[in-house]
Amino acid sequence: MALTEQEVQDKIEIVGDYKHVQVRTATVIKRDGTEISRSFSRHVVAPNDDISGESAEVQAICAAVHTQEVKDAYAAHVAAHVAAQETPE
Repeated sequence: MALTEQEVQDKIEIVGDYKHVQVRTATVIKRDGTEISRSFSRHVVAPNDDISGESAEVQAICAAVHTQEVKDAYAAHVAAHVAAQETPE
């Protein structure tokens, strides 16, 4: 009885105004080639994130959708949010 475990990025989505890339990874457990378990995890890649640790497919998608215009708009959005948090009431 051989157990194997495989991780597969089975869903990659582009969501929101700032083109966040949402990646779903499935962890598949098989016994003698028959799937016995599947679980999921997700992570999100923002326009200003370091993508060097991402898969080639995610890097290519980020390169296509995270244009300089999107990066600048996201940076302005984050800066405005930080400034609003720092403003005393």
